[in-house]
Amino acid sequence: MTSTVTATQAATPVSDRRLNLISLVLALGVFTTLLDTTIVNIALNHLQTVFHASVAQTQWVATGYLLAFVSVIPVSGWLSERFGARNAWMLAMGTFLVGSVLCGLAGSLPALVAFRVVQGIGGGMVMPITLSIITRAAGPERIHKATAAVALPGLLGPILGSVLGGAILQSLSWHWLFFINVPVCVAALALGRTLLPSTAGQRGHRLDIRGFLLLTPGVVAVAYGIGEISGKDGFAAVGAWLPLVIGAVLLAAFTVHSLRARRPALIDVRMFTRRSFGLGSAITFAGGFSTYALSFLIPLFYQQVRGETVLHTGLLLITQGLGTMFFVVAVRPFAARVDSRFVIAAGVVLTMLGTVPFALADTHGGTSLLLAAQFAQGAGFAATTFPVMTLALSNLSHDETPRGSAAFSVVQRVGAPFGVAVIAMILQKRLAGAPTPTDGLSAFSGTFWWICGLSAIPLLLAFFVPAEKRTEPVEPTVRQARPAP
Repeated sequence: MTSTVTATQAATPVSDRRLNLISLVLALGVFTTLLDTTIVNIALNHLQTVFHASVAQTQWVATGYLLAFVSVIPVSGWLSERFGARNAWMLAMGTFLVGSVLCGLAGSLPALVAFRVVQGIGGGMVMPITLSIITRAAGPERIHKATAAVALPGLLGPILGSVLGGAILQSLSWHWLFFINVPVCVAALALGRTLLPSTAGQRGHRLDIRGFLLLTPGVVAVAYGIGEISGKDGFAAVGAWLPLVIGAVLLAAFTVHSLRARRPALIDVRMFTRRSFGLGSAITFAGGFSTYALSFLIPLFYQQVRGETVLHTGLLLITQGLGTMFFVVAVRPFAARVDSRFVIAAGVVLTMLGTVPFALADTHGGTSLLLAAQFAQGAGFAATTFPVMTLALSNLSHDETPRGSAAFSVVQRVGAPFGVAVIAMILQKRLAGAPTPTDGLSAFSGTFWWICGLSAIPLLLAFFVPAEKRTEPVEPTVRQARPAP
């Protein structure tokens, strides 16, 4: 039977066994919400045929989810503080479950887009609330272990999404792209009610209305503008630069509001002035040009240059996931004892090395080398992602954790699409002058070289990370802390 605990008790790290169970539950939520992004994106062409719609109309199945996903991140910290983190997480998962069921039952494209918005509202709250719960439960000494447990599904979900999406479309109907979420959500909700720590909400904690009216539309406008960058005219398109300008103005106004606010705003922008949080956020944002851009570019390379099917492409991408798992299982325990600067820098270099074979690839052959390169990329992703997340969150106080998790999630969800949009624009411009398959290969090769060059940004930032050693917590330290119920 669960019980509500005070904020002081919640600040006490839980036992190792309880932490593992909490991580398992939270990982289910992260996995299904991020898996849903990729598993649907690869089905857009199929949905276009099913609903007899245009590309622009069908694209709103993905865009509606993304905008709703981003729009609720800023308010997730307040929800955790007002109603308790466990209750907020249950609400997020329940909303995502309802949205998934409705999407599977949708009979028209407008209905599907509307229900995808419901899905996005639930999915957008899951990650920041998850980070808040796991950071508080683990405590500073075990945060790197705990964040790895919940971040791993986030890296594997998009890779497995291509495989599952292709398999579902070949053997079942498109409705199962959404129904597949139901058992995972039900299991997560059932386990979450029992296993997640419950803290009392702050009844007098009011929503920062002015901050909400500035921050949420600002983030949504930026996210929408970023999505339009990859279009024909790039930054010059009115649909791209106008939302970006509007979003930038709103975010600037929110920054001023946050600095002047007497009570904590939705996001305290002062957190970004801290070396650890600011650098962690900057490296995460810059990772959009490398880590996330590769996740976008490699599937296109296989399908457009090598003529692979969606399902076969998904199978080829599995080696990335294996590289990530290899780092987490075999390398991370040793990396935890090494200076964070060198772990992050090594991860970026490994990712760069894994990109080179694609820049030199031909239209056929050399598949084994490409698979090995993807394995290196996966290990590099993990070596960069986990320490950076730990760096950003480890120095947050108990009270700062909800808003800090929301702020970091905003950076993730804006930085990744921005990097992908820039790379997509570069690829499109190069493909525009590629009338032959050979020229098309050259366009992809040049874009891969761009990714290598832009990876120098997080590599440089890595050496500004505070010099400190991250060690595995000794067992007596954990036992000395009184476990929370």
